Amino acid sequence: MWRFLHIILGFIRLYLDGVKVLIYQLFNESFRLPDLPKQNGKVAIVTGGARGMGYEISRHLVSLGMHVFIAGNEEEEGLSAVKKIQEEFSQGKVEFMYLDLASLTSVRKFVQRYKAKSLPLHVVINNAGIMLVSERRTEDGFELHFGLNYLGHFLLTNLLLDLLKKSGKPGKCSRIVIMSSSTHYGGRLSLEDLQGRKCYSAHGAYAQSKLALLLFSYHLQDKLWSKADPVTVNTVDPGMVDTALYDNLCGPAQLAKRPFAKLLFRTPAEGASTAIYAAAASELEGIGRLYLYNGRKTESSAISYDEQLQARLWKESCALVGLHKT
Repeated sequence: MWRFLHIILGFIRLYLDGVKVLIYQLFNESFRLPDLPKQNGKVAIVTGGARGMGYEISRHLVSLGMHVFIAGNEEEEGLSAVKKIQEEFSQGKVEFMYLDLASLTSVRKFVQRYKAKSLPLHVVINNAGIMLVSERRTEDGFELHFGLNYLGHFLLTNLLLDLLKKSGKPGKCSRIVIMSSSTHYGGRLSLEDLQGRKCYSAHGAYAQSKLALLLFSYHLQDKLWSKADPVTVNTVDPGMVDTALYDNLCGPAQLAKRPFAKLLFRTPAEGASTAIYAAAASELEGIGRLYLYNGRKTESSAISYDEQLQARLWKESCALVGLHKT
């Protein structure tokens, strides 16, 4: 009985959050990117950069002069995205590198391959994600939403931190941009059951992964600031965007979505705009620990600011991925 109630409550919370976002999007225009400065000489990694919002982020950063590495787990799709961007921007620098965020081994190999290129790194955009998949485990045995959306990015970011610190400098900080979601407002995080083994809910697992990303981003920025490291961390909520992320909605929800998607959902380019802004805007130089929605600083959930929970999640995450430096 408790399992059933838990699933229903997770379902209700997620869809209520969705309704609130759609009402906002009905009455408010999508954030329009200002003119951004050229980013010549800078290098970026965009996870999930071959499709949807990730593709739009990669494309726009290339147009600004960044050398962009599209990180994804589908090589054919990634190479196709690279070709399209190169055709549009003949002088642009863009490459594909294989990365499976559901495998900690793959994350480590990706970082090793990238570091072997002896390039700097100025921007990391943690964009890749899954939503509402049935109960599954990653290669390492973690619940899939938590393992891919959160833990994979947690390890990736930590392994790239030394390079980000080295590439940044006062007045020209390196930047980490993390894609969260309004669903985090309904998220619950139990350190005793991060894998959802006691009572699994796809809706609850997705919301938890997005809350975990926020807790991670705030704690990471505090750690960086405490050592005066020239790296900023900001989290972005893209709103409800018409991408393949919604392919796993249940049948009735899919039917309900279709007539509203074209009218109320943001396009991938619109959804990508705030992440691009966080990655390149001059007015955000040196500014971190923000939760940005529709181009504006917004308050995230009360629990996301819980510093004790942030620290406990960080410690637990280090243990789970085998990081011993805290």
